[in-house]
Amino acid sequence: MQPVFRVADVADPEAHALLAEYFAMRAAGFDPAAGNYRTVFPDPARFVPPAGVFLVVEAEGAPVGCGGIRMLDAHRAEVKHLYLRDAARGRGWGGMLLGELERRARELGATEAVLDTNADLEAAGGLYRARGYTEVPPYNDNPNATLWFRKGL
Repeated sequence: MQPVFRVADVADPEAHALLAEYFAMRAAGFDPAAGNYRTVFPDPARFVPPAGVFLVVEAEGAPVGCGGIRMLDAHRAEVKHLYLRDAARGRGWGGMLLGELERRARELGATEAVLDTNADLEAAGGLYRARGYTEVPPYNDNPNATLWFRKGL
């Protein structure tokens, strides 16, 4: 079975529920020494072409994950909120979702993708490195992030 990637509004109930799960998971695993995890639901306008796109991952008709890209400028897209429910992990779908987001970023004119993450998310860091992302100095002031990556598209 292959996942289906469906364009969604981040305010749609399924997308919002997936984002809420993602933020709850991150908050529960956040290192208290780093402060409180800051939850900020995305602005829907930032994930509508040509500003970006948000995808819901479906398997057997049910939502199992999400992710989005938003254009930071004319040539740079930022990967945001890449998340798969536990039952959907370990199948290669995270890489497929990332690849689909990169494809859509290129369609929007991006020649580079960037993202931020936290070092505690070891599987995510491994995925990004395996997909050709390299660490870069911070490009934003996200208080939840400890690692920043980029990749030429």
